Amino acid sequence: MAYNRAAWDREVENSNEWTKPAGPEVIARARAGDWSVVLIGYEAVPRAWFPDEMAGAEVLCLASGGGQQGPVLAAAGADVTVLDNSPRQLDRDREVATREGLAVRTVLGDMRDLSVFPDASFDVVFNPVSNVFCPDLAPVWRESFRVLRPGGILMAGFLNPDIFIFDVAAMDERGELVVRHKLPFSSLDLPESERQRSYGTGPIEYSHTLSGQIGGQLAAGFTLTHFDEAPHHADATAQYMPGYFATRAIKP
Repeated sequence: MAYNRAAWDREVENSNEWTKPAGPEVIARARAGDWSVVLIGYEAVPRAWFPDEMAGAEVLCLASGGGQQGPVLAAAGADVTVLDNSPRQLDRDREVATREGLAVRTVLGDMRDLSVFPDASFDVVFNPVSNVFCPDLAPVWRESFRVLRPGGILMAGFLNPDIFIFDVAAMDERGELVVRHKLPFSSLDLPESERQRSYGTGPIEYSHTLSGQIGGQLAAGFTLTHFDEAPHHADATAQYMPGYFATRAIKP
């Protein structure tokens, strides 16, 4: 947690695309009812996945700092709380909120521990691709279930674990798909010198399994209602397979 907190703070300094906050024109459109947010890659989440009425909906943007999804949903009328492990990512949300006069609550914390929130606090938990940086998923799903109200919605985006079988350097440097790793995989499995070469100073990643991703949501008590997939926007697997999956589930 501490390593990835510092790593994401560095990603902000390095202008990672997921740390660039929404601009004034995006917020203006959202206020006018023309809004969208992404859960996987560059794919806009279908509006039908959200509550019919966003005004007053209590939304937890879980591990979703960066000034992108949270401020847009707030401009669309939701009461938004953003929880993230990176102080600098939360700064991005506060930056947009201050600039646009939006009420966005920010909370520094671990996505596995939502004890700061009472039971049944939210109508929506919105979790874009971020559990790849979390070593264990079961507490994420249990806590998401606990803080949602009955009928509440969990939207989660996550990586296809199969992309982790490939050698990262071969993909990034030559666009080649070289099968190398067994699953489940973590970048911590690599020797330090190789991890630095392949991942640089970026966060530690964990592949997880579909049993942990989808089965974990079901085990926590959720009912799955929708499923989607998209190619990874930034590597050579996009020609051959989906790199991202997204789920929508409800708390009965």
